[in-house]
Amino acid sequence: AKDALQLAQMQEQTLQLEQQSKLKQLLNEENLRKQEESVQKQEAMRTAGTLFGEGFRAFVTDWDKVTATVAGLTLLAVGVYSAKNATAVAGRYIEARLGKPSLVRETSRVTVLEALRHPLQVVTRRLLSRPQDALEGVVLSPSLEARVRDIAIATRNTRKNQSLYRNVLMYGPPGTGKTLFAKKLALHSGMDYAIMTGGDVAPMGREGVTAMHKVFDWASTSRRGLLLFVDEADAFLRKRATEKISEDLRATLNAFLHRTGQHSSKFMLVLASNQPEQFDWAINDRIDEIVSFDLPRQEERERLVRLYFDKYVLKPATEGKQRLKLAQFDYGRKCSEVARLTEGMSGREIAQLALAWQAMAYASEDGVLTEAMMDARVQDAVQQHQQKMSWLKAEGPGLGAERPPS
Repeated sequence: AKDALQLAQMQEQTLQLEQQSKLKQLLNEENLRKQEESVQKQEAMRTAGTLFGEGFRAFVTDWDKVTATVAGLTLLAVGVYSAKNATAVAGRYIEARLGKPSLVRETSRVTVLEALRHPLQVVTRRLLSRPQDALEGVVLSPSLEARVRDIAIATRNTRKNQSLYRNVLMYGPPGTGKTLFAKKLALHSGMDYAIMTGGDVAPMGREGVTAMHKVFDWASTSRRGLLLFVDEADAFLRKRATEKISEDLRATLNAFLHRTGQHSSKFMLVLASNQPEQFDWAINDRIDEIVSFDLPRQEERERLVRLYFDKYVLKPATEGKQRLKLAQFDYGRKCSEVARLTEGMSGREIAQLALAWQAMAYASEDGVLTEAMMDARVQDAVQQHQQKMSWLKAEGPGLGAERPPS
């Protein structure tokens, strides 16, 4: 047993010695490999340094190569700079062509994107479009009608002769047909129209100047000519000397004045305002025609009542496609009576009254509009109008004088 134990111990010691010997051998081989790699790296670095130094020395001493390299780098820099600026110019051109500016709320102009999305509708609309009567659907007094008709004829002939457009200011109480006439004027003249509102300019802050230039750049690209209608223009075209306006709004106003300093054959400027006395004097200097849109008198109110009664009540009732019927009564006499009761109301308020008649018929059980229902809505509309006038008078004597009391 002792001999067997000694033999096992000797074998274990022998095995340990063999393992230690193998480990030392592996360590020696690893060290040798690392030394060889280090020597190879050093030799490679020395070789690369030698080659680079010789190449650089040869390059520096060869003036032809130096000149060619400098010229190549210069051309590369010019190419990169030119490509960058060309891309920016192309981007601005594409932006002006493909989409309308952010300040434009509504436009009849067809953009490239719209043509790509709805090609059939665009082509059909262009082919079927015909010049319209500038006063179709617009009810004005005889004197004002003659005045604006002359403007419409002059604008149409200006476009035909590719002459310079004249700028127009339309002022008066809200709802008297200024925006409607501007659209009709553009369609009558064969022009495109674009509508922007002055209230959208002030919130833009520093971006206002850029946005204003985009509007006029976009307007100048119209092939048919563009009627640029600025509603509520007094919201940002205020007097710079007396009004307290921000520097950003002042800069935007200056940009507007810069782009409208001369007449254009590309666009026509039409301003609308309820308070034109707040305009900066430079704005007044750019206006060629001033047109006052007053509240309709009884004759015009009767025409308006008949127009909207026919549009919102009579036609839907006679066509039979909608849930609306009319009771039997004298429609002409009722329209004359309503015109007499709605003194002081604007055309928009009369249109709202006709829509109220339609809504009242829809809300009834049988869908029939009776004379009593019309009278009830007229009475409500008159009371609401009187309430609005009392609020307007409470704001100040100057504001209340704009609209006569009912």
